Amino acid sequence: MAPIVSSIEVARPVDEVFFYVTDPSRFSEWQEGVLGGSMEGGKSPSVGSKCTTTRRIGGAAREVTSEVTTFDPPTSWGVRGIDGPIRAAVDVAVDPLDANRRSRLTITVDFEGHGIGRLLVPLVVRRQARKEMPANCRKLKERLEATNPSPA
Repeated sequence: MAPIVSSIEVARPVDEVFFYVTDPSRFSEWQEGVLGGSMEGGKSPSVGSKCTTTRRIGGAAREVTSEVTTFDPPTSWGVRGIDGPIRAAVDVAVDPLDANRRSRLTITVDFEGHGIGRLLVPLVVRRQARKEMPANCRKLKERLEATNPSPA
């Protein structure tokens, strides 16, 4: 199956969008079902570092670990799930628009099922992600555009 892609334009410079969207401690502010997140040891991300996200899955809080596979600020970031029955592959691209006064954010998500996840991915997870991704992007846009503009 094809990955799920969601894109939105945000009236903020690339670096502001990139560092907000890739900060696991902020995921709960704009992603449905996320309770919290952090980078391993509170460190800055780099390729190979681990990111832990706590999500509400099936009514319970579950911790999921991902590994950063791409880190090229302020334009691209990627993580791959490394544990659990449902492992997400997420790629983020941020492109400048209007001399970097605005940005286009594109998030691409795909899933790999392990064990029971092989059944859940096609039956539940992909359908839920297709519904949530556009709403998550709209929420992210609202939050970023509601903040004070950066100095010129």
